[in-house]
Amino acid sequence: SEEGREIRRAFIPKEGYTLLACDYSQIELRIMAELSGDAGLREAFIHGEDIHTATAARVFGVDKADVTREMRSKAKMVNFGIIYGISAFGLSQRLGIPRKEAAKIIEQYRANYPGVQDYLDSTIEFAQKNEFVETITGRRRYIRDINARNQMVRSGAERNAINAPIQGTAADMIKIAMIAIQKLLEERNAKTKLLLQVHDELVFDLALDEAAELIPLIEERMKSAIPMEIPILVESGTGTNWLEAH
Repeated sequence: SEEGREIRRAFIPKEGYTLLACDYSQIELRIMAELSGDAGLREAFIHGEDIHTATAARVFGVDKADVTREMRSKAKMVNFGIIYGISAFGLSQRLGIPRKEAAKIIEQYRANYPGVQDYLDSTIEFAQKNEFVETITGRRRYIRDINARNQMVRSGAERNAINAPIQGTAADMIKIAMIAIQKLLEERNAKTKLLLQVHDELVFDLALDEAAELIPLIEERMKSAIPMEIPILVESGTGTNWLEAH
């Protein structure tokens, strides 16, 4: 929003420095591709395709060149919604479309990305048996309500079971990267400072004379924090305030 952009504009570096923002690109979808092993998702990321355009082409049965802005927008909502266990009702509410149309879109998604559905089913099954799920690093989230008799409680637990390994792995990844980057800065006695983490983004006070050397090294630490087959993309920007940098 305009207000949000103005808030970002308010954050500035200290004198003689610039702000550097390094952002993981679509990290949760990439982790979903890694965990599920789905061939379609993997292919899109490995070939550097726009994942929402690729999904729209598959779901709506058109060539990528014929994907409209509206199709891409719907596919984007489904891509991220699947991570949170979205229902046809939930998707219809978000997109402002009839429930039947939303159900058809989800059905098409499942047909085109069968590995994702297999992952969702096996994750819920594992959670029901063990009452926990794990991130790639082995960190657990216990889900006690996964076998609850109350359907609403159980459905919420199932959504948590699906989401926790994905969001949890993303959280692990950026924390591991932060430790590696701090070590890097200390080893080089760098003037640059890691300021904060915001979701999938790290923000730095960047010394201008260190920019050329440090930015590629910081990106490399972020990309290699958790080794994965799916390529990890980090987008970096600099500016005189956080809005410019992001």
